[in-house]
Amino acid sequence: MSFESSGLSSALVRATRERGYLEPTAIQAQAIPAVLKGLDVLGSAQTGSGKTAAFALPILQRLLDLPRDRPRQVRALLLVPTRELAAQVGDTLRHFAQYLPEPLKIAVLFGGVSINPQMMGLRGGADIVVATPGRLLDLLDHNALRIDEVGVLVLDEADRLLDLGFAEELNRILGQLPARRQNLFFSATFPPVVQGLADQLLRDPVRIEVPLAPETQPDILQRAIEVDTAKRTPLLRHLIKEHGWTRVLVFVATKYATELVTHKLGLAGIHAHAFHGELSQGARTQVLADFKASRVQVVVATDVAARGIDVARLPAVVNYDLPRSPVDYVHRIGRTGRAGQSGVAVSFITADAEAHFRLIEKRQGVRVPREQVPGFERVEVAAPVLDAHGGVKGQRPSKKDKLRAAAARSRGG
Repeated sequence: MSFESSGLSSALVRATRERGYLEPTAIQAQAIPAVLKGLDVLGSAQTGSGKTAAFALPILQRLLDLPRDRPRQVRALLLVPTRELAAQVGDTLRHFAQYLPEPLKIAVLFGGVSINPQMMGLRGGADIVVATPGRLLDLLDHNALRIDEVGVLVLDEADRLLDLGFAEELNRILGQLPARRQNLFFSATFPPVVQGLADQLLRDPVRIEVPLAPETQPDILQRAIEVDTAKRTPLLRHLIKEHGWTRVLVFVATKYATELVTHKLGLAGIHAHAFHGELSQGARTQVLADFKASRVQVVVATDVAARGIDVARLPAVVNYDLPRSPVDYVHRIGRTGRAGQSGVAVSFITADAEAHFRLIEKRQGVRVPREQVPGFERVEVAAPVLDAHGGVKGQRPSKKDKLRAAAARSRGG
């Protein structure tokens, strides 16, 4: 299938060409015809596979074919987990819609910024709304928009939506949507909680699963370097200098860690910025703009940057702290090696993190060789794992051992 033969208008095909899409990806080739037919879709494909275009293009085509209302009614609602992903999806929609014969109004709504400009922007309605759940509910409570005429609902990165605790907000939103609508679920992974929601909401969906084929796998070299906890920052500085990384995205576990590591890198003359959920939206937008323009060499981030951020030609990602979820590991390293480029993903493996990294490897079905960097060798050993009774797991005497010991004491008495 080509974009020309898929049922898309010449205006949309022109915009895809300018975006660099010469032919549909696997997820696009299967999803676009299904969405155009009005079918529900459950789409699963790896990060960077073109999922956004897979639903954005046919939604724009379907809205183009509908009669225009005045005032505008929200016909398509796209829910996303983060501000950055909302902005990225909105930009993609606006690019694809730029040559349409009649302009569509696309509203992008997220928290972290004043609600008033967004309320003003919704005057006169909107055709498409891209939103994070919390801010959408705020605007609904202010009667700034209605969603009772929505014809298509998209949950993008549905696993992350539920992982971030949006289940209650989603239920409130679903209660204000019309019962008859098209539902599209797209994500890189579908854990049981998401599959359960899909089973509840989707009607005979077209199921699209695009596995990682060898020729389409991202070109990402995974490295696992054993290192002591206190040596991670010096090792990070060493790797940046040794490999000449012009930009690197470093993932840590907490907001405090983003600021601490950023400070230590700054003392070494490395231009770094912290990136976390408590930054204002303006600050987050500026950090990403500076990073993409190479005005900042290192961004030290929490998992808020693991999805929805597309930085062209990013050479390296470093897991300073391992993520809690193996799924988040996949999304983290997927920030590099995008759009046919190669990249490297380095994980720092402390003694206490070794067991968790083995779990990540198991879930991925890969084994990443352990490395030692001269001068940064790991000497720490893992702390004993305690069982539910406070003993060292695997070292407490069994019930039989206790009975034997009691018998021996009795004989000795």
